[in-house]
Amino acid sequence: AEATLKALAAAIKARWVCEQAHQQMKEELGLDHFEGRSWQGLHRHALMTMIAYAFLQHQRLNKAKREKKKEARPA
Repeated sequence: AEATLKALAAAIKARWVCEQAHQQMKEELGLDHFEGRSWQGLHRHALMTMIAYAFLQHQRLNKAKREKKKEARPA
């Protein structure tokens, strides 16, 4: 089956978004700082990092929405 150009572009964008999120979790939240020895510990560390990332993204989006509303208001 051949992929359409639109589907291919969507897949490339999704991969880029995923890579950016992974990079942010490593740089900002310490995803790569785990020094434990167990799979369960690594899993918990990754899970908590992802929860923190989701929270921060939610806050960033809310802030952007508030700022957009502020700019749209007449002076």
